[in-house]
Amino acid sequence: MDGLDWNLARAFCATAEAGSLSAAARRIGLTQPTLSRQVAALEAALRVTLFERVGKSLVLTEAGLGLLAHAQAMAAAADALALAAAGTAQDVAGRVTISATDAVAVHLLPDSIARIRRDAPLITVVVVVSNAISDLRRREADIAIRHVRPTDPELIGRLVGESQAYVYAAPSWIARHGAPRTPADFPAEDLMGFAPVEQFAAHLNAAGFPVAADRFRIVSENAVALLEMARRGLGAVIMMREIAERMPDLVRILPDLPATPVPIWLVTHRELRTSRRVRVVYDILADALGTLDG
Repeated sequence: MDGLDWNLARAFCATAEAGSLSAAARRIGLTQPTLSRQVAALEAALRVTLFERVGKSLVLTEAGLGLLAHAQAMAAAADALALAAAGTAQDVAGRVTISATDAVAVHLLPDSIARIRRDAPLITVVVVVSNAISDLRRREADIAIRHVRPTDPELIGRLVGESQAYVYAAPSWIARHGAPRTPADFPAEDLMGFAPVEQFAAHLNAAGFPVAADRFRIVSENAVALLEMARRGLGAVIMMREIAERMPDLVRILPDLPATPVPIWLVTHRELRTSRRVRVVYDILADALGTLDG
């Protein structure tokens, strides 16, 4: 064959990584019949069978496995090309995607977006609400607000501020349990935990709040859900001060427990940092989130 259509190679990569046509189609925004035709066209062009069906899944054949690394190299090159092209954009217009955790997206990000709308009205802001670290290389986000320092050498991270987290509960919970001042006074079963709960318990233990992972009776990875349950008196929650203190029906308890530091990192890809529209949004976020310091 004289050349390989990138669309066919992309369909091959997506199907190999997802394990099914339906999942792969959702991932790259195609219909399942279109994706199926592209995979079949690639098999015809290469004169090999790339997949075999095992139950409801598609499994790479030996030939498919041997070709996958080459197709993935093409995918990496295409991603790099897209990043480089995005980095050259100098118009303060277009899409900028921001990734943030649910609590930050709901309670802290709107003020920043209001400033973006005022100062750069031609920018379209796309908010990805996720507690997972977005893949900046694959452009799941242009900018991520994180609470951990990035380790990937291709990412630029800036510590723009540091908040503090404390323990909060509703007046109805305090009426039933009193107002504990130390962890020893606290009914540990009434502390709501973040998933993965073992990791959360280890973090609390290191901060001077001894509690075993099996003591938590309400666990979620969603901070907004835990906040609502705390407001209804179902338990106490550890939350960033700037978020919890927006809610008049939550009261800080355990005043003698030291604050848990919550660093605020702003992260983007090295090449995207040269895009004017990304830089404008990045600087607005850095200034707004920097006010959380202290």
